[in-house]
Amino acid sequence: MNLNIQGLRVLITAGANGIGAAIARAFHEEGARIHICDVDPNALAPMRASHPSISQSVCDVSDRAAVDRLFADAERELGGLDCLVNNAGIAGPTGAVHEIAPEEWDRCIAVDLTGQFNCARLAVPLLRKSANGSMINLSSVAGKHGYPNRSPYCAAKWGVIGLTKALAAELGDAGVRVNAICPGLVEGPRIQGVIANKAEQAGITHEEMTARLFSGISIKRFVDANDVAKQIVFLASPFGKTISGQALSVCGDTRMLG
Repeated sequence: MNLNIQGLRVLITAGANGIGAAIARAFHEEGARIHICDVDPNALAPMRASHPSISQSVCDVSDRAAVDRLFADAERELGGLDCLVNNAGIAGPTGAVHEIAPEEWDRCIAVDLTGQFNCARLAVPLLRKSANGSMINLSSVAGKHGYPNRSPYCAAKWGVIGLTKALAAELGDAGVRVNAICPGLVEGPRIQGVIANKAEQAGITHEEMTARLFSGISIKRFVDANDVAKQIVFLASPFGKTISGQALSVCGDTRMLG
């Protein structure tokens, strides 16, 4: 299927690994022009080697000065912006709320929620000039369900949906769509680390915790990052021109998180 996004100018935060790298590759396959960033300069090297046409910056999205530099780089490389994918995020701490260090709470909110604001505020003037402007914010099924012992992450991801709804209403007059994607349990090191931490907290094995999590999911397998990426590329295409203000789940029908 030709999504008609050849030459689409896309900025993807945390685009070097995991979901972000899958998103970058999916846009690249459709002929888009892409700029990515990552907080770790070493993480960018494999993408530079495999996709030299994808331009890059080092950026911590919680650092507003770094985000200013990121957007200057992206605008210089791309000549404008048609799509922002707010993908950067961290897992944050695992533990009961009274056990969480305040600085861990602050860091999780700073990256997972405020980082999206930092990027959105600079993207909006550019997206308003686009004939096919869109923003896709990465939330989570933890932004729809209570997630015990994961309060910072859960709070940030619920906040992302609120931010998405507000921006969709603000930008509709310019035809700019804003949506949130809510992945479920995406296969990779991050979710395995979360499962390990939750298992330790509960005093059960890794396998038992995995089974507990899947007990609230209809399709009992991990989500592939490529499935998330393809949904995002579709939303950024002209076929998504009337989809806005939505929190779309790619999660195998997650009904609860244990």
